[in-house]
Amino acid sequence: MTPALTIYQQHHLRVVFDHHAAHLYPAMVKASQAHVVMLAEQGLIPADSAAMMLRGLLVLTEDRPEEFDYDGSVEDVYYTLEKRLAAACGVEVSQLSVQLARSRNDLDAGVFRMVLRDQLLQVLDAVLAAGRTILDRADRHADVVITGYTHRRPAQPTSIGHVFAGYAEALVGEGFAYADLLDEMNRSPLGSCAFAGTDLDISPRRLADLLGFERLIINSYEAVAGADHLVRVATLNAQALATGARLARTLMDWLSWGWVVTPGEFTQGSSIMPQKRNPVVLEHLVSMAGAAAADAVSVLNNVGAAWWEDSNNATTDVQARLWDGDDRAYRFFSLLGGLIAELDPLRPPAGEEIVASGATTTAAADALARHGVPFRGAHSLLGRLVRNGPPATWTEQDVRSTAADLGLAELDEAAIRDLLAAAVHPEFVLRRAQADGPGEAAVREQVAQLRTMMTAVAARVDTFRDRLVRADEALAEAVAARVAR
Repeated sequence: MTPALTIYQQHHLRVVFDHHAAHLYPAMVKASQAHVVMLAEQGLIPADSAAMMLRGLLVLTEDRPEEFDYDGSVEDVYYTLEKRLAAACGVEVSQLSVQLARSRNDLDAGVFRMVLRDQLLQVLDAVLAAGRTILDRADRHADVVITGYTHRRPAQPTSIGHVFAGYAEALVGEGFAYADLLDEMNRSPLGSCAFAGTDLDISPRRLADLLGFERLIINSYEAVAGADHLVRVATLNAQALATGARLARTLMDWLSWGWVVTPGEFTQGSSIMPQKRNPVVLEHLVSMAGAAAADAVSVLNNVGAAWWEDSNNATTDVQARLWDGDDRAYRFFSLLGGLIAELDPLRPPAGEEIVASGATTTAAADALARHGVPFRGAHSLLGRLVRNGPPATWTEQDVRSTAADLGLAELDEAAIRDLLAAAVHPEFVLRRAQADGPGEAAVREQVAQLRTMMTAVAARVDTFRDRLVRADEALAEAVAARVAR
């Protein structure tokens, strides 16, 4: 009969085990294979003992840790592995050397990095996929003029392509940040043991190579006490999702105004209003960003509450927030990219609507400035014209009389014609030559540049994955060679 769980086991150890086992166990098995190979190569354990443990570890690779039932017979996933390995080897736990020259501290630190790097690769895949989709839409809709807003008020004409290219640039920056974070994550703490290393002649470099780590952490104390890399995971997710949520809020307006189609796949119906299709996915994206911010605060609080040493606050306890946060980030960018893939113009604001909003007045003032009128004088002139009536009603006489009232020098006919044309033709923005602006050609060049940058991020991802694949192959060969002896 299984003994009843203690209060601590019921309300903490079992809860953590149920959440952690599926994440940690496979990585712990792989790390243990590498550790046994290294111990044997260094002559620290007999060849027959290494072969026995490696055979047992191969059996453990077939386990389904998500189905494990915590019975309280051992403390956590770490000891579960030892218990199951002993059973697979047909020996008592006391006859195993899998933990020689290794602590739960450095093993945890190592497998946390292994789990997180796999998750971050998945997040980065979703970021890149969303970025490619948004760039495609930016290129396709570089000629679709809309009203750009500042402070929730109509400001100036721009284009859907210009807005999307702008968000794509933010995604590119986040892509590079995730790639940098992966590089930081790929430093091995294994071999640090509890924190002070060991007198045994182990090879941390060999361990790192077999597990795909590019570098070693320099200091064994930092290897198990450090948590900056964990904080960066949470804060980068929070940053990236916050920026995406801002776009989601803007898209809510576009859908409500009918500027773009409401994609059916991403809507829900009303319970009592059959005509309504609610794009609530955008609300979910905003909520997901809020949850990412909460995760980041939780991680920061726990790390800040911990001692500068191995501490559950700063390492183990924050993993749930990180793993859930990485999964959320992956789903966020998958949703956002999928939504944007279905967004096409429906009824963008008509030119007359943009003009009536006053959004063209800056361009009209710039037209005067091109004819030598001081900017502040041009600005004042346009401000007074707007207050007297919408741009579509302005006449040459209105411009002349208003200029005279302001004490401006008499305007020539060319200046007045340019002002009036700019005031009623928001589509002129598509001609703008400024390289970072909303001009149609400029936006398409921005798209080309950003695609090149995304390709560079993708190349880093491919290189990173290739390293992990080659490490897996080397580990499998080393295990097979030892088992065959």
